[in-house]
Amino acid sequence: MCEMRIATVLLLVWLLIGAIACGQRDYFSNASENCADFGTIALTVIAGPLNYIGANPQVTDCELPQPSP
Repeated sequence: MCEMRIATVLLLVWLLIGAIACGQRDYFSNASENCADFGTIALTVIAGPLNYIGANPQVTDCELPQPSP
């Protein structure tokens, strides 16, 4: 049970560090509303501390599936 709590805390800290990196790169304030910007934010949060050792994940193009008529 203790291992599960430690893993949860580590995961939350990892994601928090990624969210801080997004804030420092102004992704939250400058995000236009398209899937590429959302993807970049999501990848940056998931990358967590890797952002501070050179990772700069970015989604440049994406297409959302369209509903059939």
